[in-house]
Amino acid sequence: MKSAYTCQRCWKNLRSPARSLDPFIRAWPTIGIRNLSTRVQAEARRQNGRLLPAQQKRTLYWEQVQPREDFKRDRRNEVYLPENVELEETDLFHHYSISPSPRIRRRAAFIKSHAYCPHPSHRQTRIVASPHDPEARKESGPSAAPPAHVRFECPDCGIPCYCSEEHWADDYEMHLGLCDTMRQINEDDHDINSLRFFPEFLYPPLQFDEFLPNMSSWDTYLYTREFEAIDKERSLRQATNLLTYPVTIASVIHELSPYGIRNGLTSEGLKSLTALRYSLHRPRDGSGQSVKGIRLKPPSIRLFILGARAESSLPRPVWNQLSYLFPRTTIHIIFIGPEAMMRRESEFPLPDRTGRNPHGGVVEDQLGSLIKITTYTDYYHDMHRTQYFQPYDPYFDCFVLFHPGLGHPASSHEWEETLPQLLETKVPIICTGYTEWDMIRDKEWVEEKMKGEVDLLMHPRENIFRSLKWDLNDLDPADVTCGNWGVWGFRGKRYEAQEKESPLSGVIAL
Repeated sequence: MKSAYTCQRCWKNLRSPARSLDPFIRAWPTIGIRNLSTRVQAEARRQNGRLLPAQQKRTLYWEQVQPREDFKRDRRNEVYLPENVELEETDLFHHYSISPSPRIRRRAAFIKSHAYCPHPSHRQTRIVASPHDPEARKESGPSAAPPAHVRFECPDCGIPCYCSEEHWADDYEMHLGLCDTMRQINEDDHDINSLRFFPEFLYPPLQFDEFLPNMSSWDTYLYTREFEAIDKERSLRQATNLLTYPVTIASVIHELSPYGIRNGLTSEGLKSLTALRYSLHRPRDGSGQSVKGIRLKPPSIRLFILGARAESSLPRPVWNQLSYLFPRTTIHIIFIGPEAMMRRESEFPLPDRTGRNPHGGVVEDQLGSLIKITTYTDYYHDMHRTQYFQPYDPYFDCFVLFHPGLGHPASSHEWEETLPQLLETKVPIICTGYTEWDMIRDKEWVEEKMKGEVDLLMHPRENIFRSLKWDLNDLDPADVTCGNWGVWGFRGKRYEAQEKESPLSGVIAL
């Protein structure tokens, strides 16, 4: 039975373990931690030091039964724990290192072994990326203290953030500006790893043409697209964390886009997007399923997503929401990048490279009649040299770069060869960024590298459909960002042909 057609009370009963008629077996789920044998308690105290607060409150039912395949073993106390645990809405805050979720405890261990203390008394560990970078506060001289990994967890946000309690107390004023946001991240992480039912991940199907989406904000979009009612801020954050990728693209290329000449677009941007919108919103041509309704179909709209990472692993119903906004056209999404298939090899093994598939693309063409997804693990500049995607058409093609880091010192060298090839196509390029500084740095790097061969299509500005969920950088806990915070666009410069008057144009022929 599907949960979408079951009431919440019935669904909760179905998820609970089945009860037996045997009174001895029926009593097992109610056995608390205090009723365990003395040997088990002594072993747990010896290896773990003390019992977890979350384990003292609720029954450890998985300790009384045989482990299943979907359970993973915690080597610390030799107890079988599930990846997701059932947490109440009022019990979502836990320190990362003693979290009831094994996944979050592993993340805490990763942070403690890779992240460095942001206290200004330590020596810098990397190049400063921006004036707002917390690394800019640190000293660079030999008198500074050596770098130290984070070990202390803030009691208010529960995330490892400083090397000691002394440094945390001394730098508390700086940490106070991020503490509330980091606590929100903590609770959201425990919420997504809980066993609760997520109605915000139930996506609506295709609507009739008469239903037009309102893309003024997240609220109006979700309402006009007939999503399940979301009345909690946490649920809205979880929903927008996935939908921000397809809806950000749609908010720029859709004919009902909230961006115009007065709020972001340039005159060149209006020209490029008008050509693309003409192909996306085709008039009715009388096509149908009968013989009389057979019509020639125009080419699919190709969306090239370069440097694909997390967006390539999104659930496919999320990307279907993009195709539902353009019901009269077909969309071909092409993910390109060496990380496009990361951690998905078991789901889609990479095919052999043959003459018909020279770049080993993974094709997903059973997602519906309106969308097709292809994934390549090569670099775009290598594929561009083979002219695999030629020809490019501004009416049917568009490039999208999610958080590309064009001007970042650590990644700019990877785009130096790709950027001239992108501008060569004269196709619109949509970019997003984590912060305003991030987008301005990318824009200045593009203009500096191409020396005036760029047309700006959209000024850097805040994205209306950014993710409302904040994310934490595991390598730097002081770096808190949200996905697709800003959006801007550019393309290769076009030179319009102009007629030049002849010097004999004013002479009257005899």
